[in-house]
Amino acid sequence: MKKIEAIIKPFKLEEVKSGLHEIGVEGMTVTEVKGFGRQKGHTEIYRGSEYTVDFLPKVKIEIIVPDDKLDTVLKAIISNAKTGKIGDGKVFVMNVEQAIRIRTDESGDKAI
Repeated sequence: MKKIEAIIKPFKLEEVKSGLHEIGVEGMTVTEVKGFGRQKGHTEIYRGSEYTVDFLPKVKIEIIVPDDKLDTVLKAIISNAKTGKIGDGKVFVMNVEQAIRIRTDESGDKAI
């Protein structure tokens, strides 16, 4: 099993969610986060004073998938999150050693 963490622009969440639903992804965790990468935030003017906004709003999606679905899920995330502009985000893939569904005690791929 693999854990996918994708950090994307907030306005792309619905597109990514729809794309994942189309390929059969049934569950995910979504968290509102803030961060910056190469774009280093931006400057704004508030009441005549200029200030820097270092952390930009992002959305983090976490999904656990069986190994055989990894490539399909990654393609769906990337194709639906991409705008072609700086700040589109990142996708990380990690190994998951065990998963257990608390309600039924199912484990492994059956738990996801």
